[in-house]
Amino acid sequence: MVGPSFREAAMDRPSYVIWDMTYACPLRCVHCYSESGRRPSLQPSPADMERIADAIVSLGPDEIAFSGGEPLIVRGVLGLARRIREAGVRVSLYTSGWTLTPELAARLVEEFTEVHVSVDGATAATHDRIRGRRGSFARALGALSMLDEAAARRPDFVFGVDSVVVCSNIDEVEAVCRDVLPRYPRLAQVLFGAVIPSGLASRAGFARLELLGEEELARLCDPGLAEKLRALVPGVNVQVTTNRELQMHPDLIAEGMVFPAMQVEPDGAVRAMPIYEGTVGNLLHEDPGELWRRSVARWSDPFVTGALREARTWPQWAEATRRIDERFGSAAVRERIANRPGYPLHAA
Repeated sequence: MVGPSFREAAMDRPSYVIWDMTYACPLRCVHCYSESGRRPSLQPSPADMERIADAIVSLGPDEIAFSGGEPLIVRGVLGLARRIREAGVRVSLYTSGWTLTPELAARLVEEFTEVHVSVDGATAATHDRIRGRRGSFARALGALSMLDEAAARRPDFVFGVDSVVVCSNIDEVEAVCRDVLPRYPRLAQVLFGAVIPSGLASRAGFARLELLGEEELARLCDPGLAEKLRALVPGVNVQVTTNRELQMHPDLIAEGMVFPAMQVEPDGAVRAMPIYEGTVGNLLHEDPGELWRRSVARWSDPFVTGALREARTWPQWAEATRRIDERFGSAAVRERIANRPGYPLHAA
C-alpha cells in the first residue's frame, strides 16, 4: 500500500467498502468493534438497503464486505449480494457461522465471492470466552464444514477463517493451524490479525489486558511464524497482520500507506474513518462521492492528526481512539461510550 500513485487513487474512491448491515448479533464478543448485540440494530427496510447498496456500488469499489453484527440474520441478504455481484463488484461476507445451515451454505456459495468465518482460538474454552457465548466454537466449526462441502460445487469460491489475536489467545495461533484448519480440505485462506483498539477493544481495561504489546507484536510479525503456520496447512493462504494501516496514522499516510476504505453503518450513515466513531453523512440522503470527499478530509483534521501522532504503541492507540470517538461521536455515541462495561467487569 505504498507510493504516491496508490495514495492518489485512494483519494479518488474507496477501493473497499465495509457495510455493517446490522448491529443485531447472537454473540457478545469482548472486543466487538461495533458493540453489536448491545445497541439498537439500526436495521433499515429492504427497500432502503437496496438504495444503500446501489449508492455504494456507484462509488466504484473493487469489493464490498458484508459485516455487522451478524449479516446472515438480515432479511434479503442474499438478494443484496446478487445485486452487487451483478453490478460487477466482488462481494464478501464475514460471519460467526452461528445461524448457518447446509441449505444456506449452498446459497452463499452461489451469491458471494468469499465467505470468512471467525475462529478466535483452537479450543472451545478460548473461542467461546472471546465470543461471549457458549457453543459459538462448535457453531463456527460446523459452519466451516458446511462451507467446505458446498464449495465442491463452485471451484472459484473462496472461504476462509478470520482470527482476531489478543494477548489471551496468541499462544493458540499455531494450534489453530495444526489442530483446526486441516479438517477442511477446501479451505483457501486464513488471516490472523492483531486486535485493533476500536469499539469495546478501546476500553482502558481491555487495552491493558488484551491489546498486544511490543513483544507480542514482534512475535506476530516474525516471518518465521508465518512460514511455520503455512507449513502446518499446505495450500492454504496464511496471512498475519498487525492491522497498523487501520490506524490512519498521519506519518503512514504521508508515506502513502493509506487504507482506502469506507465503513457504512446499517442505516446508511458513513463513518469518516473505519474503526473510529463519527459520521460524515448518509448514503440515503446525500451524494456518495461527496461523502467520500468528506471522509478523506477527516484523515488530515488537526484533532485527528494530533491525537494519533504520538500513538506508537497499541495502548497509546487505544487512548487516541477514545479521544477521537469522544470528539466526533454524536451525543448518542458519547452516551454509549460512557455506559460501556469495564473489562473485566470489575475493571475500569
